[in-house]
Amino acid sequence: MTRAPFAADPAASRGREFSEDRAGARGPRSEFQRDRDRIIHSIAFRRLRSKTQVFIAPDGDHYRTRLTHSLEVAQIGRVIARALGLDEDLTEALCLAHDIGHPPFGHAGEDALEAATAPHGGFDHNAQGLRTLMRLESPYCDHPGLNLTWELLEGLAKHNGPVVQPGWALAELDAAFPLDLARHASLEAQVAAVADDIAYDNHDIDDGLRAGFLALDDLVSLDFVADQWRAVEKRFPAASRERQLRELVRVQIGLMVNDVIEQTRDAVQGIETAEAVRRAGRTLATFSPAMAAQERRLKRFMYDRLYYHPEQLATAGRARDLAARLFEAYAGDPSLMPEGWRAALPAGEPQRTRHIADFIAGMTDRFAIDQYARIFGDRPEGLSNV
Repeated sequence: MTRAPFAADPAASRGREFSEDRAGARGPRSEFQRDRDRIIHSIAFRRLRSKTQVFIAPDGDHYRTRLTHSLEVAQIGRVIARALGLDEDLTEALCLAHDIGHPPFGHAGEDALEAATAPHGGFDHNAQGLRTLMRLESPYCDHPGLNLTWELLEGLAKHNGPVVQPGWALAELDAAFPLDLARHASLEAQVAAVADDIAYDNHDIDDGLRAGFLALDDLVSLDFVADQWRAVEKRFPAASRERQLRELVRVQIGLMVNDVIEQTRDAVQGIETAEAVRRAGRTLATFSPAMAAQERRLKRFMYDRLYYHPEQLATAGRARDLAARLFEAYAGDPSLMPEGWRAALPAGEPQRTRHIADFIAGMTDRFAIDQYARIFGDRPEGLSNV
């Protein structure tokens, strides 16, 4: 595939925060390939296998977690990147890393950490992802963090657009390694963001139907879904309902992917360089206006019927309380933390509170539940509704 003139070029990378002398030591890889591989080999990435996507600590093996979601986002991102002539390795790395900052229990865990850290700057999962990759995950002997390229870090910081008022965590990192936060990110980062939307819009339907929280009759109240469902029934009349539903999800993903490719091809007319993408002043990798309207309706439906379902909210409330109690326990008695984290605990604020939040944010759902049971003597109930 020919590289488009507006694609990120690993040979022209702005470099890494810390200089390295490892040329040729680990195979003939581009700088963005090295980024992707460092993410895949990181502990933080492996922990995503037991972090909430939609359902908290699901009992079933077939529900998505942050890890399987990230892999699905990466698959969609690579398809779009290849069609547009972008750097597939950078796109994939951004997709794989985009959720690394999520704490256990998803947004419920984030709400608990935000409340606990509010007097000391608060908590944001996107900034926490950067903090994890740049400071907390440190497998190398000669520098902190994974020392990823500027383009990868810029993309993670700004994949949802420019950041005008960064919180404390992102501001600290930006001061150490400026990421040009006021401008848009690369087209690869923009593709990663829209691939995330496509993945969770559709795969969460799959999980919601499987769990019984969504009903097909309600889904087909949406014109976009109804049109695809009728086409699936007509094409595969003898197939089982389960297979038809999975075909529906695949068809919708394909339609959204093709729409983004065509819309983005039109948007990049006259864009000649990667820097011109950043200077464009708008997001270029998007849905068409018609598809964007359909996607917004689908999102509203999913919030009303799945994410804000009474059972989901009740489970999230229990998970939020668990995370809050863990924070209180560690803040009151640091000896409850593992030796390494306890030894590194700062004496003063705000660093002390932020250190405890770092520890909890890295937990998986299962580890957080186990720690709660160890500290309080009983295993919390009602944390899984599927």
